[in-house]
Amino acid sequence: MRTLLLLGVLFFSLNNAFAQEVKDTAVRLDQYGKVVKRVPLGVEARNGILVFESANQDYKLWFDFRLNIDAQVAFGESFNEIGDGASLRRARLAVKADISKNWYGELDLSFNNAKLELKDAYVSYDFQNGLVASLGNFKQRFSMSRTESSRYVKFMERSMAINALSPNRSIGLDMTYEGKRFFAVGGIFFQEIEDAEKAVFIEDNNKDFGRDQGTDLLAKLVIQPFGDNKKQGLHLGYTVLYRTPKTEVAPGEYGFARYSNRSLSNINRKKFLDTDLIADFDHSVNTNIELAAYHKGLNVVSEILSNRTFRKNNKDALDFGGFYVQAAYLLFGGNQVYNKAEAEFTQPNRGKSWGDIEIALRYDYITLNDKDVLGGSGEGITAGINFYTAKNVKFMLNYSIINHDRYASGKGKIFVGRDITGELTKDPKKVANATGNGGEDYSQLGVRCEIAF
Repeated sequence: MRTLLLLGVLFFSLNNAFAQEVKDTAVRLDQYGKVVKRVPLGVEARNGILVFESANQDYKLWFDFRLNIDAQVAFGESFNEIGDGASLRRARLAVKADISKNWYGELDLSFNNAKLELKDAYVSYDFQNGLVASLGNFKQRFSMSRTESSRYVKFMERSMAINALSPNRSIGLDMTYEGKRFFAVGGIFFQEIEDAEKAVFIEDNNKDFGRDQGTDLLAKLVIQPFGDNKKQGLHLGYTVLYRTPKTEVAPGEYGFARYSNRSLSNINRKKFLDTDLIADFDHSVNTNIELAAYHKGLNVVSEILSNRTFRKNNKDALDFGGFYVQAAYLLFGGNQVYNKAEAEFTQPNRGKSWGDIEIALRYDYITLNDKDVLGGSGEGITAGINFYTAKNVKFMLNYSIINHDRYASGKGKIFVGRDITGELTKDPKKVANATGNGGEDYSQLGVRCEIAF
């Protein structure tokens, strides 16, 4: 009897110890020794993207990795040799998370061509009534084409006007509101934080000269008359942007404006279009008109950009501008998808189990010539074929015809014609036929393989 009693006590003690051990294993500490709350997560691949999510969907974390591998050849050039080649156009690593139903955070880094750059780094709060506030480093919502993810663009490079005259990412705060038939944005932005060099310029301008970082004020309104229709719709947008000098430029270049662009290529490093530094820069006002429509597999988009640069010391204001118009069509039953909450197009739906094929055509034009600043003008016609596979792999083929005027000399470093002796010249005033055509004209063929995972 005594033996049974002892065994019972031993069993009870061991059972309590085991229960306590199980209870203790439910306790977790963070790296600072604080007890943390545990939430089990489910794991699954959603269209090839790895996602971790809680059962009540309050918490979600996912990865967004992307590779763009490009190759390009140029031909038909008359005055300048243009190098062909291949490029790792994008190598992106991003982590994104919904911390709750309200809070969202994102960190996005780029390693393209072995250069580390910061892309998106911001936090946003969703008020759950159509209003969203975002704070950090992210794209200003000036241009529909600019804010559209590079995963879903119809062409390998955005238009010349977009690249030269629309802002990209900057540190700032914006508020967006999605109404039933409209989308509105208001924002204030400061510096562009991209790499270590720009960070040093900002610090030196602050330390040595006590300069403010400069300010961008942005307002945008988009009307969406058919925004609830998943198969067809209309987008009408207008944006105005007020800009003052920034300090992410070298201290010696502060107080200048500059507009430049590589002509529809990241591999060809020649900047034909370049105003060089514009002195006595006071402020600029940029506007953009967006027109877009979609119906099933058809997508038509146009943007008209203008820039007025105001100068000090009684110098005349300068006017630059450009536009593009493009159309794309899915051949095998797919449909274009418009993201009403962001007022931009997103990944199209494929029409077949193996994917879909999309044909695209774009015309774009830009001029950086006005008064005493002659940065050149250019136009491009691009035809493209996009092959969407069943998953997140896309192949792109682009053929472009590019035409520059005689002032597209890359700050006087690029040949723009021949003088009266037949020799190549970089001076537009010395081109033999003063009223005739000048500038480099050529064609280029590019291909891309893209994967997102």
